[in-house]
Amino acid sequence: MSGIKNLNLKGHLLTAISYLIPIVCEAGFLIAIGMGFGGNGGADLTQPFTFWDSLAKMGALALGLLPAVISTGISASIAGKPGVAPGFIIGLTANAIGAGFIGGILGGFLAGYLVVAIIKHLKVPNWARGLMPTLIVPFFTSIIGGLIMVYIIGIPIAAFTSLLTNALNSLGTSSLLVFGGVVGLLSGVDFGGPINKTVFAFVLTMQAEGINGPITALQLVNTATPIGFGLAYFIAKMFRKNIYTRSEIETLKSAVPMGVINIVEGVIPIVMNDIVRCVTAVAIGGAAGGATTMVLGADATVPFGGVLMLPTMSQPWTGAVAILVNVLVTGLALALLKKKVKEDEEVEIEEDDIDLDDIKII
Repeated sequence: MSGIKNLNLKGHLLTAISYLIPIVCEAGFLIAIGMGFGGNGGADLTQPFTFWDSLAKMGALALGLLPAVISTGISASIAGKPGVAPGFIIGLTANAIGAGFIGGILGGFLAGYLVVAIIKHLKVPNWARGLMPTLIVPFFTSIIGGLIMVYIIGIPIAAFTSLLTNALNSLGTSSLLVFGGVVGLLSGVDFGGPINKTVFAFVLTMQAEGINGPITALQLVNTATPIGFGLAYFIAKMFRKNIYTRSEIETLKSAVPMGVINIVEGVIPIVMNDIVRCVTAVAIGGAAGGATTMVLGADATVPFGGVLMLPTMSQPWTGAVAILVNVLVTGLALALLKKKVKEDEEVEIEEDDIDLDDIKII
């Protein structure tokens, strides 16, 4: 057990996912905007094409290389620069043989630890030591790791992925409700942290196999959560209850717009002031939103973008309803669970507090 802990498998995976997420974000925005305006992610850019075709195609190309990206990130996290080239090559190999995202993850660990082993055990003459990190180590690692991926790892991974895909495709309504609720709950409880990233890796694997529901649930929860925090303010006001301090209100002014484009981290400063109640409310809302997403069949074809994901769905209204349910449940739960702030922290501004010198004309 201690040996596995020393390998730091989770740490390397989370590091790689932190590299992956910006690529997913930018590619997701590109393909979402492009497809939203009629672009085609499969367009041939050597033939006549539109501006929106070019955006959608760029996003699609980047998303198609995610197994190579995750493999490179893991390998580089383990072995540093010598792990970059073999990680990339083995990741591309995993993609080519249909091992997908799971193959990319395993290929990254394979490449990284092979590099470490070769550096440790391969002895070369003094004149060749300068070639070790750029030529000798990547060359041997790529050959050995690539062949292992093709002839050993690839077949069972492809079989497992196919089995998992068929199992998820055969889920009934009640099972979808539970599965979506679990995905939504786990997606929201740590606001883009390790749990969210781990779930993201899993659902991204499913999307690579053509199952778009799970990743849609995760991303719609991320989108709805900050908006739910904003709605909670108004619901609480209906009960004559102030649940946010002045500084938290200022935070909401940026956090809610960030949420619209699927950036959930903006609410973290508010959560940190009342962790238990905020996490509980978000878990309830996320479970409701995730379940709604799966049951209605919301199926965004891009893994990021917030409301920009809606045009990429076969039925955009399903995503809109899922967001609405999530926002309403999160907002109501927060309004009921959070305590009223102290008298000196209330957010209402008295007339005497207004300084005309602070008013600026924009």
